[in-house]
Amino acid sequence: MGRRPKWGRQVDGVLLLNKPAGISANDALQKAKRLFFANRAGHTGALDPLATGVLPICFGEATKFSQYLLDADKRYRSTFCFGMTTETGDADGNVVSTTDASGITEAQVRKAMEAFRGTISQVPSMYSALKYNGQPLYKLARQGIEVEREPRKVEIYSYELLTFIPAADSPDKLPRAEVEVHCSKGTYVRSLAEDLGKALGVGAFVEKLHRSAAGPYHEDDAVTLEELAEERGEDRAELLDHHLLPADSPASALPKMILTDDSGYYLRQGQPVMDLQVYRLGDEGDMVRLFLESGEFLGVGEITDDGRVAPRRLVK
Repeated sequence: MGRRPKWGRQVDGVLLLNKPAGISANDALQKAKRLFFANRAGHTGALDPLATGVLPICFGEATKFSQYLLDADKRYRSTFCFGMTTETGDADGNVVSTTDASGITEAQVRKAMEAFRGTISQVPSMYSALKYNGQPLYKLARQGIEVEREPRKVEIYSYELLTFIPAADSPDKLPRAEVEVHCSKGTYVRSLAEDLGKALGVGAFVEKLHRSAAGPYHEDDAVTLEELAEERGEDRAELLDHHLLPADSPASALPKMILTDDSGYYLRQGQPVMDLQVYRLGDEGDMVRLFLESGEFLGVGEITDDGRVAPRRLVK
């Protein structure tokens, strides 16, 4: 049997997509992949169908460095609705309980939020993408299965109340808070909402969620699927390539190291190379981005104990 031809073209770089509400991160990835007619792509950090905003999509060689985005800090704006809890912790879930929250004030919300800044523990939602024995928790939850989840330490760098709508000013008589969160990887905003609701004694869920930044990427630079489709036209995928950020951009926080052509040659053969820059760029075990003098990106290397840099993740 003949080998199946590979679909799509080789595309390398990062697309900063502004994901719309109503589709999953994977649906958004597949749509972007088709628009670019790309043969390989992956997203970095899931967004629920309810959520909008920054979804970096790595194409081709950039997928090798997606872990740096998975590990990066994130920023969100979210609307919490008080007086109700749902199965999923957000507006897409069935209502589990309701409580009179008409007496909740802005001052109470601000005070309660103080306990959730800095290093905190969160129990991941059963409707998260976290895996248990190889299965995403949300798949187990949809089967009615609940498993024990260990609390996880996360860092909340900032957690601010932007606006508060008291019950009296809300059409459905449920108070709401719009918040802004800057947090470490692994933080669940729906858990922040649920825990804040518990602290206030009335329950809460996420009504809206927007990711405004992920690592080095900001929403101001993001593009929508509609904009891409309009610009592409019929069978002109290459017209979109100018939207792609460099393949090394997920690792842009790493120091940059420039190698001679000779050093680059040996590095590509899998050999550690000596360079005087090593001593000023970092210590043993630190990672660096590697470039040739021409500006060509080689990949990521690790500083060794003898002052050399060893290849760890190279582009083709």
